[in-house]
Amino acid sequence: MGEKTEKLLSILKLQPVVPVLIVDDVKSGVLLARALVAGGLKAIEITMRTPAALDTVRAVAQEVEGAEVGAGTILDAKQWDAAIAAGSKFVVSPGATQELLDAASASPVPLLPGAATASEVMALREEGYKVLKFFPAEQAGGAAYLKALSSPLAGTLFCPTGGISLKNANDYLSLPNVICVGGSWVAPKELVAAGDWGGITKLASEAAALKA
Repeated sequence: MGEKTEKLLSILKLQPVVPVLIVDDVKSGVLLARALVAGGLKAIEITMRTPAALDTVRAVAQEVEGAEVGAGTILDAKQWDAAIAAGSKFVVSPGATQELLDAASASPVPLLPGAATASEVMALREEGYKVLKFFPAEQAGGAAYLKALSSPLAGTLFCPTGGISLKNANDYLSLPNVICVGGSWVAPKELVAAGDWGGITKLASEAAALKA
């Protein structure tokens, strides 16, 4: 587990913000990934919420130089296997089940599992996980909640995701137990629809300049 933790940390430490993307077609997904990488956001999470998601992970892994692409919203072992086969460098889940943890333990690819309570964090620590996704961050108590966990659950690092924007990102990034945040604001639907890749690169540059 130690080696996988280091692998995951090396990806998450690339930048203070990991883009969390919902993609509708492969072509725009590749162009979007290129725009984000150009702005300094190399680690990219593509969520498995659309029919095009898996093919987009595969295309980004093969075609976008500098990208560290991960698959998000992975819920079970079948989805895990598909994500790994598509070339995911890391996998993100909103929570954790034993089935998913078993699939992850048999793979060299690191998992960033989600947790929202102290008990969930403790259960994942028992499984060897030291780096977790705090989800849904704002709805589960926000930066104040996560700060309260930092002392009793020392040694656990988080990537908060859910309701995070440029406006409140620093509230999380200033916490000692936060390594980065996940956010969708760097890829607004209207800019993607308009093909405004320059605008997305600008948003990515602003996000990359935040202090983790």
